[in-house]
Amino acid sequence: MIETALGMEFWTIVTFMGASMLLYLTPGADMMFTIASGVSGGPRAGVAAACGISLGVLVHVMMAAAGLAALVAASPATLDVVRYAGAAYLAWLAWKAWTDTGALPERAGRADILRAFRRGFVTNILNPKVGLFVLAFLPQFADPAIGPVWHQIIILGSLLTLGGVVTDGLYGIFAGLLAARVRRNARRMNRISAVIFGGLAARLAVN
Repeated sequence: MIETALGMEFWTIVTFMGASMLLYLTPGADMMFTIASGVSGGPRAGVAAACGISLGVLVHVMMAAAGLAALVAASPATLDVVRYAGAAYLAWLAWKAWTDTGALPERAGRADILRAFRRGFVTNILNPKVGLFVLAFLPQFADPAIGPVWHQIIILGSLLTLGGVVTDGLYGIFAGLLAARVRRNARRMNRISAVIFGGLAARLAVN
């Protein structure tokens, strides 16, 4: 693995990270989920959600490296089951946020952080589009002449995951700080989170 990493061209890594940066800055499900988590639980919850999402991405990377993502993509029925399960989970989060009337300070702490991390991870794992994206995107920067392609996929995927932690974490922090300034409107913040979660559920179910 180390030899493969050392054999990868510097400009290939630069190009890959540049393309990844464009993805980080493009509004998507991960960004919106992190923002929603920050709004409802504060900066730490936003960062925790970003870490959970990134861990989910890393799992998809491992699956792609092992060829499992290709098997799932080859079965439309399996893909639909995973997609609808993810949509149902997001819809449940939307309902929980919509009916939650507790003030933000009451939900702060370790339990809320772990909850945000878990939700981010589960949501990402149940989004088959992430696996398909990884399977389509990462191999474009792999060169069989350098070493095993699966080595390169794991290396590139790790970089993609690290970048996601940083960028999505910043989104979560910003959303959390903004929410912290309007703590007296906790119910409104929950409703905003619910709308975002619900929109993500509809998007995942329809597309």
